Amino acid sequence: MDRKPKYRRVLLKLSGEALMGGQEFGLDIATVNRICEDVRTVHAMGVELCLVVGGGNIFRGVSVAAAGFDRTTGDNMGMLSTVINALAIQSIIEDQGTQSRVLSALPMATICEPYIRRRAVRHLEKGRIVIFAAGTGNPFFSTDTAAALRAAEIDCDVLMKGTQVDGVYDSDPRKEANAIRYDSLSYNDVLGKDLRVIDGAAVALARDNKVPILVFSIQNPGAFADVVTGCGRSTIICEGP
Repeated sequence: MDRKPKYRRVLLKLSGEALMGGQEFGLDIATVNRICEDVRTVHAMGVELCLVVGGGNIFRGVSVAAAGFDRTTGDNMGMLSTVINALAIQSIIEDQGTQSRVLSALPMATICEPYIRRRAVRHLEKGRIVIFAAGTGNPFFSTDTAAALRAAEIDCDVLMKGTQVDGVYDSDPRKEANAIRYDSLSYNDVLGKDLRVIDGAAVALARDNKVPILVFSIQNPGAFADVVTGCGRSTIICEGP
C-alpha cells in the first residue's frame, strides 16, 4: 500500500557531520548518495522539499574562533563550506534524476542562485528540490537558525532535523545507556531543559512562527520517508498543551 505524506511542504535540516559517514572530515560519497536517495523518495511522494545543510564536516567557525580567529571571519568561512556541501548534494540529486536548485544567502552568481524568497517558492511549485546554502548570510547565526528562518519564510508545514539519533533525549544516548527519549516536547520545554539537539535561537524562532520541529535519525535508511508519512521514531517539538 502506498503511504501518503502528512505534510505538503517540508524543510529538512542536515548537519555537515551527517555527510561524513565513518570519516573524520569531508564527504563520504556513499553516505551522501544514500541520503540523497532518501530525499528523492520523499520528493517522489509529491512533497515540496527544501534542505538546509551545515558545513561542520569541512569547517566550523566557532571552533576556529576559539583558537584565536576573529569570530566573524570564522563564521564567514563556515558559510562557504555549506555551499560546498550544497553543490555536492545538488550534483548527486540531479544524477539520480531529480531537478534541484542551490540558493545561497551569500551572492555567488557564477555557481548558484542568490536567495530570493519568491524564487525559492517558485522552484518548489515547479517540483524542484531547493537547497539553501550559506546559512542566514550573517555571522553569529547557526545553520539551525537558518533552517528555522527559511521554514518560516516559505511557509513550510514542518522543519525536520536529521540527526545521529532517533529523537530528543535528556542526555546523549550514545554515551548514557539510561538516556530517556521524548516523544513530544513543547518549545519552552526544549529551551527550559537546555536540550541542545537544536540551537536555542532556532527553537525560539520556530515557536514565534508556529513551525513544528521534528527530530529523527537521518542515519537510518528510509527513516525520512517514515517520519514524513507519520511513522517511524522521532520527537515532535511544538506548542504543547
